[in-house]
Amino acid sequence: MELTSAEEIQAETQSNYDRNSELKAFDDSKAGVKGLLDAGLTKVPRMFYSEQVDDALNQVRKSQFSIPVIDLEGIHGDVSKRKHIIEEVRNACEKWGFFQVVNHGVPIDVLDDMIDGIRRFHEQETEEKKELYSRDFGKKKLLYMSNFDLYQAPAANWRDSLICVSAPHLLKPEELPSVCRDIMVEYSKQMMQLGLTLFELLSEALGLSPSYLRDLECTQRFLFLGHYYPACPEPELTLGTSKHTDDDFITILLQDQIGGLQILHENHWVDLPPDNRALVVNIGDLLQLITNDRFISVNHRVLAKNIGPRISVASFFKPSLSEKSSCIYGPIKELLSEETPPIYRETDVKEYTRILFSKGLDGTSPLEYFKL
Repeated sequence: MELTSAEEIQAETQSNYDRNSELKAFDDSKAGVKGLLDAGLTKVPRMFYSEQVDDALNQVRKSQFSIPVIDLEGIHGDVSKRKHIIEEVRNACEKWGFFQVVNHGVPIDVLDDMIDGIRRFHEQETEEKKELYSRDFGKKKLLYMSNFDLYQAPAANWRDSLICVSAPHLLKPEELPSVCRDIMVEYSKQMMQLGLTLFELLSEALGLSPSYLRDLECTQRFLFLGHYYPACPEPELTLGTSKHTDDDFITILLQDQIGGLQILHENHWVDLPPDNRALVVNIGDLLQLITNDRFISVNHRVLAKNIGPRISVASFFKPSLSEKSSCIYGPIKELLSEETPPIYRETDVKEYTRILFSKGLDGTSPLEYFKL
């Protein structure tokens, strides 16, 4: 079944509803959420209806909370400054699981160009993007899709994504989209360098040697996601991204000025206001697991809005999926004692990934499957 008009899509949501058929029709169109709007859609299809929206509408967001902002200036040359920054990182990772960094060394024009590059990609003609449309993470290095968990999650999210399964600068130039090729290469180089710095700080914040987390292969795999959240005609019915935790060690996020990202802190959703100088850093599930809950991976979400598009770029630092990698991840032994016994069992990357993909973004953390 192929939907050819907005009227057909709306009719599908109003009578004789068949969710599987609606999902397949949407997927087969290869046009994403933006394609729905381009076709003239004025109502949100039922496949996007989210039970989490009532919570989003009714929850009072606490303005007195302020997500930590850490200034990295002097991190490499000033010993006392570095010690202070490490303490700030420790507090943010233990209490928030999120922080923003400024004076991070990535030029502002690179950040702006990366946002523009993702916009250019998603605003191409659909026929140009269709060549990259795929759900085959095992064979494709570069994919365009809407909702990686389309067939598993309880509700589809109002966003499209450009996904690069490794650092763009490690691919051949011709493997990247011409409309954003150069900036993807430069941006990924900058993110890899910043990631290495952050992992040093995280290691030291745990009382370990600066290279400890890097030696655990925490920086072996780099996943690049360029998200495009079109303006939503009925934002009260759906979400841009459902409540979830990240399945990596850390994520570095670049977001534009539209806003909508929220963090769950002390049972309250807290807005993370955009700052064009800052990059957002958050702890992923695997870092919570290996730190034995010292550092926390917290739920976050993106609200749908009637303005847009909202654009963000997420850089995920993950362990290698290579057959040659023998890393097993469990609580770091140096962090354990009689008073702090292990909370989680050991796992490998394949098991963790399988669990994540089997359930999608359903609001529950895969960490629950690994608790002792």
